[in-house]
Amino acid sequence: QVQLVESGGGLVQAGGSLRLSCVASGRTLSAYAMGWFRQAPGKEREFVAAISWSGVNTYYSTSVKGRFTISKDNAKNTVYLQMENLKPEDTAIYYCAADRSTAPVLISLPPHRVDYWGQGTQVTVSS
Repeated sequence: QVQLVESGGGLVQAGGSLRLSCVASGRTLSAYAMGWFRQAPGKEREFVAAISWSGVNTYYSTSVKGRFTISKDNAKNTVYLQMENLKPEDTAIYYCAADRSTAPVLISLPPHRVDYWGQGTQVTVSS
């Protein structure tokens, strides 16, 4: 069993930055593909970024590519999402996910098929 706890969300002005963290307990993250997803009010959960178990390969949605960076520290059992140049449309609850498949598979899985989810952290970007 893996428990994921996100932190780092908050209120920021457009153009600002935030860094989200996702700390895992229970098992090492070194064998898991990890991802960040988000859900805005009234919308479905959507993919944001993913990283392979090794940390070598990263994947981004077109809406965040060039602004967000995902990274993984297996020694600290932590995944990060550095968010730059935030926009009001980035406002959502951000969820961390872990899956024993590959990152490309994680991206395409329906939410109920993902192995583990965190509880989410709110990010609000004001204009």
